Amino acid sequence: MEAEVRPFVKEMEKAEKFPAEAIKKLGEMGCCGMLVPEEWGGPGLDTVSYVLMLEEVARVFTAMSTALGVTNSAVQAPLLLFGTEAQKKKYLRRMATGETLGAFCLTEAAAGSDAAGIQATARRVKVREHLGVGTLASPEPRKAPTFAAPPTSALAAEELPSCEVYLVNGTKTWVTNGSAAGVLLVFAKTDPVAGGKGISAFIVEPGFAGFRVGRHEDKMGQRSSPSVEILLNDCVVPVENRLGEEGQGLKIALSALDGGRIGIAAQAVGLAQGALEETVKYAKQRAAFGKKIADFQAIQWMIADMQTEIEAARGLTYYAAWLKDAHPNKMGATASKAKLYASEMVNRVVYKAVQVHGSVGYSRETDVERMYRDARVITIYEGTSEVQRMIIARELLGAPDKQKVATS
Repeated sequence: MEAEVRPFVKEMEKAEKFPAEAIKKLGEMGCCGMLVPEEWGGPGLDTVSYVLMLEEVARVFTAMSTALGVTNSAVQAPLLLFGTEAQKKKYLRRMATGETLGAFCLTEAAAGSDAAGIQATARRVKVREHLGVGTLASPEPRKAPTFAAPPTSALAAEELPSCEVYLVNGTKTWVTNGSAAGVLLVFAKTDPVAGGKGISAFIVEPGFAGFRVGRHEDKMGQRSSPSVEILLNDCVVPVENRLGEEGQGLKIALSALDGGRIGIAAQAVGLAQGALEETVKYAKQRAAFGKKIADFQAIQWMIADMQTEIEAARGLTYYAAWLKDAHPNKMGATASKAKLYASEMVNRVVYKAVQVHGSVGYSRETDVERMYRDARVITIYEGTSEVQRMIIARELLGAPDKQKVATS
Protein backbone atom coordinates (compact mmCIF):
# COMPACT_ATOMS: atom_id res chain seq x y z
CA MET A 1 0.00 0.00 0.00
CA GLU A 2 2.78 2.42 0.87
CA ALA A 3 4.81 1.79 -2.29
CA GLU A 4 2.13 1.24 -4.94
CA VAL A 5 -0.94 3.12 -3.73
CA ARG A 6 -0.04 6.07 -1.46
CA PRO A 7 1.91 8.01 -4.15
CA PHE A 8 -1.24 8.12 -6.33
CA VAL A 9 -3.98 8.69 -3.74
CA LYS A 10 -4.22 12.48 -4.14
CA GLU A 11 -4.24 12.24 -7.92
CA MET A 12 -6.93 9.54 -7.97
CA GLU A 13 -9.07 11.37 -5.41
CA LYS A 14 -8.96 14.64 -7.34
CA ALA A 15 -9.78 12.89 -10.61
CA GLU A 16 -12.40 10.66 -8.92
CA LYS A 17 -10.58 7.74 -10.49
CA PHE A 18 -11.53 4.26 -9.40
CA PRO A 19 -8.36 2.36 -8.31
CA ALA A 20 -9.04 -0.62 -10.57
CA GLU A 21 -5.43 -1.61 -11.19
CA ALA A 22 -4.50 -1.49 -7.52
CA ILE A 23 -7.55 -3.56 -6.60
CA LYS A 24 -6.64 -6.08 -9.28
CA LYS A 25 -3.19 -6.47 -7.71
CA LEU A 26 -4.76 -6.96 -4.31
CA GLY A 27 -7.06 -9.53 -5.90
CA GLU A 28 -4.03 -11.49 -7.05
CA MET A 29 -2.98 -11.58 -3.40
CA GLY A 30 -6.36 -12.95 -2.33
CA CYS A 31 -7.75 -9.72 -0.88
CA CYS A 32 -10.86 -9.65 -3.07
CA GLY A 33 -12.22 -12.91 -1.69
CA MET A 34 -10.57 -13.45 1.67
CA LEU A 35 -13.46 -15.36 3.25
CA VAL A 36 -14.08 -17.61 0.23
CA PRO A 37 -12.86 -21.22 0.50
CA GLU A 38 -10.01 -22.35 -1.73
CA GLU A 39 -12.33 -24.54 -3.80
CA TRP A 40 -14.01 -21.35 -5.06
CA GLY A 41 -10.84 -19.39 -5.68
CA GLY A 42 -10.33 -17.65 -2.35
CA PRO A 43 -7.72 -18.15 0.38
CA GLY A 44 -10.34 -19.28 2.91
CA LEU A 45 -9.11 -17.01 5.70
CA ASP A 46 -10.97 -15.98 8.86
CA THR A 47 -12.76 -12.75 9.69
CA VAL A 48 -9.87 -11.48 11.82
CA SER A 49 -7.55 -11.71 8.81
CA TYR A 50 -10.17 -9.94 6.72
CA VAL A 51 -10.46 -6.97 9.09
CA LEU A 52 -6.67 -6.69 9.32
CA MET A 53 -6.57 -6.34 5.54
CA LEU A 54 -9.34 -3.73 5.47
CA GLU A 55 -7.72 -1.77 8.28
CA GLU A 56 -4.41 -1.56 6.44
CA VAL A 57 -6.00 -0.55 3.14
CA ALA A 58 -8.17 2.11 4.85
CA ARG A 59 -5.12 3.52 6.61
CA VAL A 60 -3.80 4.57 3.22
CA PHE A 61 -6.87 4.92 0.96
CA THR A 62 -10.35 4.66 2.47
CA ALA A 63 -12.17 4.61 -0.87
CA MET A 64 -10.33 1.45 -1.89
CA SER A 65 -11.26 -0.29 1.35
CA THR A 66 -14.93 0.50 0.67
CA ALA A 67 -14.78 -1.24 -2.71
CA LEU A 68 -13.09 -4.27 -1.15
CA GLY A 69 -15.52 -4.42 1.74
CA VAL A 70 -18.58 -4.48 -0.48
CA THR A 71 -17.35 -7.19 -2.83
CA ASN A 72 -16.10 -9.36 0.05
CA SER A 73 -18.86 -9.19 2.63
CA ALA A 74 -21.95 -7.73 1.00
CA VAL A 75 -21.92 -9.85 -2.16
CA GLN A 76 -19.69 -12.88 -1.81
CA ALA A 77 -20.81 -13.84 1.70
CA PRO A 78 -24.51 -14.18 0.73
CA LEU A 79 -23.57 -15.98 -2.48
CA LEU A 80 -21.45 -18.43 -0.52
CA LEU A 81 -24.26 -19.04 1.96
CA PHE A 82 -27.30 -19.15 -0.33
CA GLY A 83 -25.94 -19.76 -3.83
CA THR A 84 -26.32 -22.91 -5.87
CA GLU A 85 -23.28 -24.81 -7.08
CA ALA A 86 -23.83 -23.39 -10.56
CA GLN A 87 -24.05 -19.82 -9.25
CA LYS A 88 -20.90 -20.21 -7.21
CA LYS A 89 -19.06 -21.68 -10.16
CA LYS A 90 -20.14 -18.89 -12.47
CA TYR A 91 -19.81 -15.87 -10.19
CA LEU A 92 -18.06 -16.56 -6.90
CA ARG A 93 -14.72 -17.63 -8.33
CA ARG A 94 -14.54 -14.56 -10.58
CA MET A 95 -15.07 -12.23 -7.64
CA ALA A 96 -12.82 -14.12 -5.23
CA THR A 97 -9.87 -13.92 -7.62
CA GLY A 98 -10.44 -10.24 -8.35
CA GLU A 99 -11.42 -10.82 -11.98
CA THR A 100 -14.52 -8.75 -11.29
CA LEU A 101 -16.14 -6.94 -8.36
CA GLY A 102 -19.51 -7.24 -6.72
CA ALA A 103 -22.11 -4.57 -5.91
CA PHE A 104 -24.98 -4.63 -3.43
CA CYS A 105 -28.24 -3.08 -4.68
CA LEU A 106 -30.71 -2.69 -1.84
CA THR A 107 -31.05 1.02 -1.02
CA GLU A 108 -33.61 3.15 -2.86
CA ALA A 109 -34.50 6.82 -2.69
CA ALA A 110 -37.33 6.11 -0.24
CA ALA A 111 -35.86 3.02 1.44
CA GLY A 112 -32.59 3.23 3.32
CA SER A 113 -32.72 2.07 6.93
CA ASP A 114 -36.21 0.71 6.23
CA ALA A 115 -35.02 -2.07 3.96
CA ALA A 116 -38.45 -3.70 3.85
CA GLY A 117 -39.80 -0.54 2.22
CA ILE A 118 -38.13 -1.03 -1.16
CA GLN A 119 -40.35 -0.49 -4.22
CA ALA A 120 -38.43 -2.42 -6.88
CA THR A 121 -40.42 -5.36 -8.27
CA ALA A 122 -39.64 -8.62 -10.02
CA ARG A 123 -42.27 -10.48 -12.04
CA ARG A 124 -41.76 -14.01 -13.30
CA VAL A 125 -42.78 -14.62 -16.90
CA LYS A 126 -42.30 -17.24 -19.61
CA VAL A 127 -40.45 -16.80 -22.88
CA ARG A 128 -42.32 -18.17 -25.91
CA GLU A 129 -39.50 -19.84 -27.81
CA HIS A 130 -41.48 -20.32 -31.00
CA LEU A 131 -42.26 -16.59 -31.21
CA GLY A 132 -38.64 -15.52 -30.96
CA VAL A 133 -36.57 -13.46 -28.58
CA GLY A 134 -38.31 -10.65 -26.77
CA THR A 135 -41.83 -12.05 -26.70
CA LEU A 136 -43.03 -12.81 -23.20
CA ALA A 137 -46.11 -14.63 -21.99
CA SER A 138 -47.63 -13.30 -18.78
CA PRO A 139 -50.65 -14.36 -16.71
CA GLU A 140 -51.86 -10.76 -16.82
CA PRO A 141 -52.85 -8.95 -20.02
CA ARG A 142 -49.79 -6.92 -20.87
CA LYS A 143 -48.14 -5.61 -23.94
CA ALA A 144 -45.13 -7.79 -24.67
CA PRO A 145 -41.91 -5.79 -24.29
CA THR A 146 -39.12 -5.97 -26.78
CA PHE A 147 -35.41 -5.78 -26.17
CA ALA A 148 -34.25 -2.37 -27.38
CA ALA A 149 -30.66 -3.52 -27.64
CA PRO A 150 -29.18 -7.01 -27.90
CA PRO A 151 -27.91 -8.19 -24.52
CA THR A 152 -24.13 -8.36 -24.37
CA SER A 153 -24.00 -10.87 -21.54
CA ALA A 154 -23.21 -14.53 -22.03
CA LEU A 155 -26.74 -15.09 -20.74
CA ALA A 156 -28.40 -13.23 -23.60
CA ALA A 157 -32.15 -13.69 -23.84
CA GLU A 158 -31.93 -16.12 -26.74
CA GLU A 159 -29.53 -18.31 -24.74
CA LEU A 160 -31.53 -18.60 -21.52
CA PRO A 161 -31.20 -22.16 -20.20
CA SER A 162 -34.80 -22.22 -19.00
CA CYS A 163 -37.79 -20.64 -20.65
CA GLU A 164 -38.56 -18.41 -17.70
CA VAL A 165 -37.18 -15.06 -16.62
CA TYR A 166 -37.88 -12.31 -14.12
CA LEU A 167 -38.59 -8.80 -15.29
CA VAL A 168 -37.08 -6.51 -12.67
CA ASN A 169 -38.16 -2.88 -12.44
CA GLY A 170 -36.96 -0.15 -10.11
CA THR A 171 -34.16 2.25 -9.30
CA LYS A 172 -31.41 1.53 -6.81
CA THR A 173 -29.37 4.35 -5.30
CA TRP A 174 -25.99 4.73 -3.60
CA VAL A 175 -24.70 1.53 -5.17
CA THR A 176 -21.02 1.22 -4.28
CA ASN A 177 -18.96 -0.28 -7.13
CA GLY A 178 -22.07 0.03 -9.30
CA SER A 179 -20.26 1.33 -12.36
CA ALA A 180 -17.31 -1.05 -11.99
CA ALA A 181 -18.95 -4.30 -10.88
CA GLY A 182 -19.53 -7.35 -13.05
CA VAL A 183 -21.88 -8.98 -10.53
CA LEU A 184 -24.68 -7.09 -8.81
CA LEU A 185 -26.85 -8.47 -6.04
CA VAL A 186 -30.25 -6.85 -6.57
CA PHE A 187 -33.23 -6.99 -4.21
CA ALA A 188 -36.79 -6.63 -5.46
CA LYS A 189 -40.28 -7.61 -4.39
CA THR A 190 -41.72 -10.70 -6.03
CA ASP A 191 -44.77 -10.33 -3.80
CA PRO A 192 -45.34 -6.62 -3.08
CA VAL A 193 -48.34 -7.33 -0.85
CA ALA A 194 -46.18 -9.34 1.56
CA GLY A 195 -43.92 -6.41 2.42
CA GLY A 196 -40.51 -7.49 3.69
CA LYS A 197 -41.46 -11.16 3.35
CA GLY A 198 -42.03 -10.64 -0.37
CA ILE A 199 -38.47 -9.54 -1.18
CA SER A 200 -36.26 -11.78 -3.32
CA ALA A 201 -32.61 -11.54 -4.33
CA PHE A 202 -31.19 -11.73 -7.85
CA ILE A 203 -27.73 -11.99 -9.36
CA VAL A 204 -27.59 -9.44 -12.16
CA GLU A 205 -24.94 -8.76 -14.78
CA PRO A 206 -24.51 -5.30 -16.33
CA GLY A 207 -24.98 -6.85 -19.77
CA PHE A 208 -28.54 -7.98 -19.07
CA ALA A 209 -31.18 -6.29 -21.21
CA GLY A 210 -32.95 -3.52 -19.31
CA PHE A 211 -29.97 -2.74 -17.07
CA ARG A 212 -28.42 0.71 -17.04
CA VAL A 213 -26.08 2.69 -14.81
CA GLY A 214 -27.61 6.06 -13.94
CA ARG A 215 -26.12 9.16 -12.39
CA HIS A 216 -23.01 9.19 -10.25
CA GLU A 217 -23.38 10.83 -6.84
CA ASP A 218 -21.28 13.96 -6.39
CA LYS A 219 -20.08 13.05 -2.94
CA MET A 220 -18.43 14.87 -0.07
CA GLY A 221 -15.77 12.19 0.43
CA GLN A 222 -14.51 8.83 -0.82
CA ARG A 223 -14.70 10.28 -4.29
CA SER A 224 -12.70 7.45 -5.86
CA SER A 225 -15.34 4.96 -4.74
CA PRO A 226 -18.23 5.30 -7.21
CA SER A 227 -21.75 5.50 -5.80
CA VAL A 228 -24.28 5.31 -8.60
CA GLU A 229 -27.90 4.78 -9.49
CA ILE A 230 -28.82 1.47 -11.07
CA LEU A 231 -31.83 1.72 -13.40
CA LEU A 232 -33.79 -1.47 -14.03
CA ASN A 233 -36.39 -1.21 -16.77
CA ASP A 234 -37.87 -4.65 -17.48
CA CYS A 235 -34.40 -5.98 -16.73
CA VAL A 236 -34.35 -9.58 -17.92
CA VAL A 237 -32.96 -11.88 -15.23
CA PRO A 238 -32.91 -15.67 -15.74
CA VAL A 239 -34.75 -17.71 -13.14
CA GLU A 240 -31.45 -19.47 -12.52
CA ASN A 241 -30.09 -16.16 -11.24
CA ARG A 242 -32.46 -15.87 -8.33
CA LEU A 243 -30.43 -16.25 -5.15
CA GLY A 244 -32.22 -18.46 -2.66
CA GLU A 245 -35.98 -18.89 -2.72
CA GLU A 246 -38.63 -16.29 -3.43
CA GLY A 247 -39.27 -14.29 -0.28
CA GLN A 248 -35.81 -14.93 1.18
CA GLY A 249 -34.36 -11.65 -0.03
CA LEU A 250 -34.49 -9.76 3.26
CA LYS A 251 -32.97 -12.73 5.08
CA ILE A 252 -30.19 -12.83 2.50
CA ALA A 253 -29.56 -9.10 2.80
CA LEU A 254 -29.42 -9.28 6.57
CA SER A 255 -27.03 -12.23 6.47
CA ALA A 256 -24.36 -9.88 5.16
CA LEU A 257 -24.81 -7.24 7.85
CA ASP A 258 -22.72 -8.66 10.69
CA GLY A 259 -19.72 -9.11 8.42
CA GLY A 260 -20.38 -5.79 6.73
CA ARG A 261 -20.58 -3.87 10.00
CA ILE A 262 -17.40 -5.46 11.29
CA GLY A 263 -15.73 -4.50 8.03
CA ILE A 264 -16.87 -0.89 8.39
CA ALA A 265 -15.53 -0.83 11.94
CA ALA A 266 -12.18 -2.06 10.62
CA GLN A 267 -12.27 0.64 7.95
CA ALA A 268 -12.87 3.27 10.63
CA VAL A 269 -9.96 2.00 12.71
CA GLY A 270 -7.63 2.04 9.71
CA LEU A 271 -8.65 5.55 8.66
CA ALA A 272 -8.24 6.82 12.22
CA GLN A 273 -4.82 5.20 12.45
CA GLY A 274 -3.77 6.95 9.26
CA ALA A 275 -4.99 10.28 10.61
CA LEU A 276 -3.11 9.73 13.87
CA GLU A 277 0.12 8.96 12.04
CA GLU A 278 -0.19 12.13 9.97
CA THR A 279 -0.90 14.14 13.11
CA VAL A 280 2.08 12.81 15.04
CA LYS A 281 4.37 13.44 12.09
CA TYR A 282 3.13 17.01 11.65
CA ALA A 283 3.29 17.79 15.37
CA LYS A 284 6.95 16.78 15.45
CA GLN A 285 7.76 18.99 12.46
CA ARG A 286 5.70 22.12 13.04
CA ALA A 287 7.26 24.81 15.22
CA ALA A 288 5.48 27.62 17.06
CA PHE A 289 6.58 29.97 19.82
CA GLY A 290 10.10 28.66 19.60
CA LYS A 291 9.41 24.92 19.94
CA LYS A 292 7.73 22.01 18.23
CA ILE A 293 3.96 21.95 18.75
CA ALA A 294 4.34 18.36 19.97
CA ASP A 295 5.83 19.89 23.14
CA PHE A 296 2.58 21.68 23.98
CA GLN A 297 0.31 19.87 26.42
CA ALA A 298 -2.81 20.78 24.44
CA ILE A 299 -1.45 18.90 21.41
CA GLN A 300 -0.22 16.01 23.53
CA TRP A 301 -3.64 15.55 25.10
CA MET A 302 -5.37 15.48 21.72
CA ILE A 303 -2.92 12.88 20.41
CA ALA A 304 -3.27 10.81 23.60
CA ASP A 305 -7.06 10.82 23.25
CA MET A 306 -6.82 9.85 19.59
CA GLN A 307 -4.57 6.89 20.32
CA THR A 308 -6.71 5.68 23.25
CA GLU A 309 -9.93 5.79 21.26
CA ILE A 310 -8.36 3.99 18.31
CA GLU A 311 -7.17 1.17 20.57
CA ALA A 312 -10.61 0.88 22.17
CA ALA A 313 -12.30 0.64 18.76
CA ARG A 314 -9.70 -1.83 17.55
CA GLY A 315 -10.41 -4.07 20.52
CA LEU A 316 -14.16 -4.02 19.87
CA THR A 317 -13.60 -4.74 16.18
CA TYR A 318 -11.17 -7.62 16.66
CA TYR A 319 -13.42 -9.16 19.29
CA ALA A 320 -16.42 -8.98 16.97
CA ALA A 321 -14.37 -10.56 14.17
CA TRP A 322 -13.19 -13.37 16.44
CA LEU A 323 -16.69 -13.99 17.79
CA LYS A 324 -18.17 -14.18 14.30
CA ASP A 325 -15.88 -17.10 13.49
CA ALA A 326 -15.71 -18.82 16.88
CA HIS A 327 -19.29 -18.39 18.12
CA PRO A 328 -21.48 -17.01 15.31
CA ASN A 329 -24.68 -17.84 17.19
CA LYS A 330 -23.62 -15.57 20.04
CA MET A 331 -23.00 -12.47 17.94
CA GLY A 332 -26.07 -10.59 19.10
CA ALA A 333 -25.36 -6.87 18.86
CA THR A 334 -21.56 -7.27 18.96
CA ALA A 335 -21.06 -6.13 15.37
CA SER A 336 -23.32 -3.13 15.99
CA LYS A 337 -21.29 -2.13 19.04
CA ALA A 338 -18.06 -2.26 17.06
CA LYS A 339 -19.54 -0.35 14.14
CA LEU A 340 -21.17 2.28 16.34
CA TYR A 341 -18.11 3.05 18.44
CA ALA A 342 -15.54 2.84 15.64
CA SER A 343 -17.54 4.99 13.21
CA GLU A 344 -18.09 7.75 15.74
CA MET A 345 -14.53 7.43 17.00
CA VAL A 346 -13.03 8.03 13.58
CA ASN A 347 -14.98 11.26 13.19
CA ARG A 348 -13.65 12.51 16.51
CA VAL A 349 -10.11 11.51 15.53
CA VAL A 350 -10.11 13.20 12.12
CA TYR A 351 -11.56 16.34 13.72
CA LYS A 352 -8.58 16.47 16.07
CA ALA A 353 -6.20 15.69 13.20
CA VAL A 354 -7.40 18.73 11.26
CA GLN A 355 -7.31 20.84 14.43
CA VAL A 356 -3.68 19.95 15.13
CA HIS A 357 -2.74 20.80 11.54
CA GLY A 358 -4.40 24.20 11.86
CA SER A 359 -5.10 26.11 8.65
CA VAL A 360 -3.01 23.72 6.56
CA GLY A 361 -5.36 20.93 7.65
CA TYR A 362 -8.14 22.76 5.84
CA SER A 363 -6.21 22.58 2.57
CA ARG A 364 -6.90 19.99 -0.10
CA GLU A 365 -3.15 19.45 -0.25
CA THR A 366 -3.14 17.56 3.04
CA ASP A 367 -4.16 13.97 3.66
CA VAL A 368 -6.08 14.86 6.81
CA GLU A 369 -8.47 17.07 4.84
CA ARG A 370 -9.36 14.09 2.65
CA MET A 371 -9.60 11.85 5.69
CA TYR A 372 -11.98 14.30 7.37
CA ARG A 373 -14.33 14.08 4.39
CA ASP A 374 -13.92 10.33 3.97
CA ALA A 375 -14.85 9.63 7.58
CA ARG A 376 -18.21 11.39 7.61
CA VAL A 377 -20.16 8.69 5.78
CA ILE A 378 -18.94 5.90 8.06
CA THR A 379 -21.60 6.68 10.67
CA ILE A 380 -24.23 6.37 7.93
CA TYR A 381 -23.68 3.37 5.66
CA GLU A 382 -24.18 -0.25 6.75
CA GLY A 383 -26.71 1.09 9.25
CA THR A 384 -26.64 4.55 10.84
CA SER A 385 -25.40 5.13 14.37
CA GLU A 386 -29.00 5.57 15.45
CA VAL A 387 -29.92 2.17 14.05
CA GLN A 388 -26.95 0.56 15.77
CA ARG A 389 -28.11 2.03 19.09
CA MET A 390 -31.59 0.61 18.48
CA ILE A 391 -30.11 -2.84 17.90
CA ILE A 392 -27.93 -2.66 21.00
CA ALA A 393 -30.78 -1.41 23.17
CA ARG A 394 -33.17 -4.01 21.75
CA GLU A 395 -30.79 -6.78 22.82
CA LEU A 396 -30.83 -5.45 26.38
CA LEU A 397 -34.44 -4.31 26.68
CA GLY A 398 -36.42 -6.07 24.00
CA ALA A 399 -38.51 -4.15 21.46
CA PRO A 400 -41.90 -4.19 19.76
CA ASP A 401 -42.12 -6.41 16.67
CA LYS A 402 -42.45 -3.38 14.42
CA GLN A 403 -38.93 -2.33 15.44
CA LYS A 404 -37.44 -5.75 14.70
CA VAL A 405 -36.98 -5.09 11.01
CA ALA A 406 -33.21 -5.24 10.54
CA THR A 407 -31.79 -2.38 8.61
CA SER A 408 -29.54 -1.80 5.64
